Order: sequence, then C-alpha cells, then structure tokens
Amino acid sequence: MATKRHLSGIQPSGRLHLGNYFGAIVQHLENQTAGESYYFIADYHALTTIHDPEAFRANVRDVAVTYLALGLAPEQATLYRQSDVPEVTELAWLLANVTPMGLLERAVSYKDKVAKGLSASAGLFIYPLLMAADILIVDSEVVPVGKDQKQHVEITRDIAGYFNQRYGEVFVLPDVKLNSAPLVPGTDGEKMSKSYGNHIPLFETGKRLKKKVMSIVTDSTPVEDPKDPDECTVFALFSLFAGAAEREELAARYRAGGMGYGDAKKQLLATIEEHFAPFLARREELLADPGFVDDVLRAGALRARAVARDVTNRARRACGID
Repeated sequence: MATKRHLSGIQPSGRLHLGNYFGAIVQHLENQTAGESYYFIADYHALTTIHDPEAFRANVRDVAVTYLALGLAPEQATLYRQSDVPEVTELAWLLANVTPMGLLERAVSYKDKVAKGLSASAGLFIYPLLMAADILIVDSEVVPVGKDQKQHVEITRDIAGYFNQRYGEVFVLPDVKLNSAPLVPGTDGEKMSKSYGNHIPLFETGKRLKKKVMSIVTDSTPVEDPKDPDECTVFALFSLFAGAAEREELAARYRAGGMGYGDAKKQLLATIEEHFAPFLARREELLADPGFVDDVLRAGALRARAVARDVTNRARRACGID
C-alpha cells in the first residue's frame, strides 16, 4: 500500500504550550514515520496577529527549535518556513481568481477572530485562500487537523475543485484526517490557549512552572473528603502524561479522600518535569547551535520548493502562463 503525503502547519503566534503539544505536535511526530510528511511554520499567517518584528522572529525560531527538540527528525520529515517557499503566494493568486467571494465569507474562523477583536484586514479575510495554497503546493494527500480547522480543508477542496473544473485536473484533492487529540484544559478548566492566559508553556521550569501548576483552579472539597477525578483539571492534565496504571492509582487516591489538591498538583508538576527533562536538554543544545537549526530550515525549504515549483508550473501552464 502506497504511503500518503501528509502536511501540517503551525502558527508562530506565541510560545508553544501543552495544548499545542498534545493537540498537534504529538500527532505530527507520530506521522513523520507513517508517510511522507511536510511541516511548515506558518509565518505569513502569523502576520495577521503579530506586528512586532523582533517577537515575530523569536516566535518562528522557537517553533523550529521546539519541534526539533521534541523529536522531529529532519531526515524523515520536511520542516520549513512558509515564507521560504515564495511559490505559495504566487499559487494563492492563481487560486484567488477561481475562488468565489461567498466561499471566503462563509469561513467561520474569520468571523470568530473579528468577534474576538482582531482587525478585519484583507489578510485575515483571505486566510483560507493562503491556507489552500499551503496545502496544494506540495500535492499533500492527507491533512491532519482538529475540528476547528476542518472547514479550511473543505474550502481547499472546493477551491481546488473550481480550478480543476476550469483548467483540467491540476490539483490533488486532499483528505481531512481528524486527529484524535484530547481537549487539553488550561489552568482555569477551559480549553488551553495563549490568548486566554490559561496556558502552561512548553519548557517552562523552576518557580515559573510551579506557579502555573499551582494556579490550576480546583473546587473547595476538604482534604479529608473523597473527590471525583473526572471533574478535576489537575487529574485531566496528569492523565495526558501518565499510563493507565498511574492514572488509576491517582484516581483511587482521589476517591479515597485524605489527599488535597495541592498534593495532586505536586505530582503533576513532577510528572511534567520528568517528561520534558530530556527534551529540555536537547533544546539547550539546539539554542547553542543556531547554525544547525538554520541548516534544517534551509534544507527543508529546498525540498519543499522542489515540489512547489512543479505544482506551481503545472498551474501556470494550465492558466496559459508560459
């Protein structure tokens, strides 16, 4: 059975956190051995929200270092910056000329972001169009996404279909693969998000990490009383790291009573520190060797552009641009 070409992107909109890790990165790392995988740092997309050049550069670098520290293997998967593949923006223009305005107007993400206070810029409006170019530019066949991104892949399929209908079979229509990632709760029990201020950053250490973990909201059940692990954010986060036996052991302590939430938080803190210790060491090595990270991104861009040029030239010829 032929392997599929996967594509995933992640925005460098801020420091990555446990929600990013369990919600996307873990699946990305698993997929790198399941087929041909392309992972891009969506820096053009991040321009819709990040307007500080220094912070922007730091965020892009942090995403690359984080993926490499957590185990992305450059010899197995292609990691590149979106902006290092200029064919993406050319393809976006070609696609724009077959894309109905109504299709973009139906994009839920645009309405949601404007409702949350983001500027209603043209860039934010055509975000799905650029995403379509990202997906189609490498002939990706499978796009693993969460439910909130499913519509963008569906829009991509529609746009590719419009182009193919007008100019012939130019683009592969990608399939959506809904990932099985669990909902990662933040310190307030809601979905973890940097914009909500309830996140636990990856590679946080020492007093800052302890402060984050100890700030997790719990109820007022007395220490001596039994507690329901299934209703506790601390237990939910612990369960993401722990095996079945460890989860059941802690759950039994919850139900038996006599354990305060402070003790559960200390166990979660120790688990986080133990889990990320080897990755943290690798991260320090990468930070001390910026040339290696640059080389990985440069090599990834070269591989991605080799495919992107073929796809773009195919589209150009179909349109009559020789």
